[in-house]
Amino acid sequence: MTKKTHDSDVTFIQALAELLRENDLTELEVMREYGDNDSLNVRVSRSQPTAPAAPQQQIAAPAPAAAAAPAPEAPSAPAQAVEDPASHPGAVTSPMVGTVYLQGEPGAPPFACVGSQVSEGDTLLIIEAMKTMNHIPAPKSGTVKRILIEDGAAVEFGAPLMIIE
Repeated sequence: MTKKTHDSDVTFIQALAELLRENDLTELEVMREYGDNDSLNVRVSRSQPTAPAAPQQQIAAPAPAAAAAPAPEAPSAPAQAVEDPASHPGAVTSPMVGTVYLQGEPGAPPFACVGSQVSEGDTLLIIEAMKTMNHIPAPKSGTVKRILIEDGAAVEFGAPLMIIE
């Protein structure tokens, strides 16, 4: 990059940071070409705020009780299982990175709702990856207990999507 500064670069980087925050992304990398031998490479990243937020909430109020007696350790184990839906035996996890759609097209009814009965192989949702719509089937028959993602949300490999019991 040349020594010449671009006033719009600061605004551009701030816009990237805002995109990162609004879309709950952890990293974003962009290369901006201005001409011959003049470009800007920007990599904006942040740590995931959801993981540290949960322990801070637990520490804020119950910290004295937890330090005073080790007995609450047993109740915290089920609480930890509740906090991590991926460890639930009925969790349906994402087989790929992409964008989740809960219905086949805008305005259509969702494939599955909380409380609905699904059979093994029924489509639960669609994950768009590389312009391809991938139908995600139910791994087993049961009742949808929780939907852990929002329509249009970005998901990563292994992220919990739903819980079926």
